[in-house]
Amino acid sequence: MSFRVAVVGAGRMGKLHARVLSEMDQAELACVVDTSEPTARQVAKQHGTTPLTSAAEAAPLVDAAIIAVPTVSHLEAARPFITAGKPVLIEKPLANTPEVAKEILDLAQKTGTSVQVGHTERFNPAVLAISKHAIQPKFIEAHRISPFTFRSGDIGVVLDMMIHDIDLVLMLVGADVEAIHAVGVNVIGAHEDICNARLVFDNGCVANITASRLAIKTERKMRIFSEQAYVSVDYGKKVGMVIKKSANLDMIQMARKLDISNLAELAKSIDYTKLLKVEHLAIEDSSEPLRKQAEAFRDTVVNGAAPIVSAADGLAAVEVANEIITSIKNYKWDGPAGTRRGPDIIRKDA
Repeated sequence: MSFRVAVVGAGRMGKLHARVLSEMDQAELACVVDTSEPTARQVAKQHGTTPLTSAAEAAPLVDAAIIAVPTVSHLEAARPFITAGKPVLIEKPLANTPEVAKEILDLAQKTGTSVQVGHTERFNPAVLAISKHAIQPKFIEAHRISPFTFRSGDIGVVLDMMIHDIDLVLMLVGADVEAIHAVGVNVIGAHEDICNARLVFDNGCVANITASRLAIKTERKMRIFSEQAYVSVDYGKKVGMVIKKSANLDMIQMARKLDISNLAELAKSIDYTKLLKVEHLAIEDSSEPLRKQAEAFRDTVVNGAAPIVSAADGLAAVEVANEIITSIKNYKWDGPAGTRRGPDIIRKDA
């Protein structure tokens, strides 16, 4: 069964969604909506569909909608569809504040409408490979850096990029955040462009997350320490490895029986990396994450399946992101006795 979808927002992400939908056998790109009529017309023409300038005008014509407008306009663009009982997929982050995210969630619950949030990393083959292992993290380190793209200027790097890893960390840990300590700097505009956040969970797990949109290279990596295993994954390259404690017990027991001097002698003659039993993550699925997300959205719309990333998940990520941003604003650059605080330390000294 095919489903008719509106893509609202014809910017970079909207164009990608329009392309994916137009390539799907069981989807019909019913219209492209953008407040700029020339932009809507241009993208619609590429895919042989109808251009519109109003979400309210599109709502009666479709079964569902993908919202890919700037974050600050998510609620406004999604409201006509949710009110009409039409499922929506809203690009990440769900909203720019917890209050607006909660309003979207409440509206969806009131109308009984499904909301899926566009955290595409959930569909990354490397993430799917990790989920096959019974990992209970005790420490997570995540790095997500890239050159400045001149997009998402309405939000900082926390809501723009770090939100991906916040969502993944919350999914992996499955516990409540107990404490947050963060530091960030804004260089290009009013919002933070670089941030490091340390999250402490009530189950004892600690996560250290770094994001930057001012790097000279693109890197998306995560390392997970647990009682069962050590996992390292590169989301961009879609490669990873697992070192399981159970598979290396013989080496651990051998090392424990030796004293320090014997270990030092052993190191001269044995290559540790050859003793170690390393399992490569079985990353078999090469499907485009955006395509897999669209397929999951279709399953939600047509078959009533639960969203992979629900509005509640999106709200949780936005709430943590907001706490990180608050921590950045309260960070004291010169210690407890100092008066300088916040992300605009560079601008204050300029």
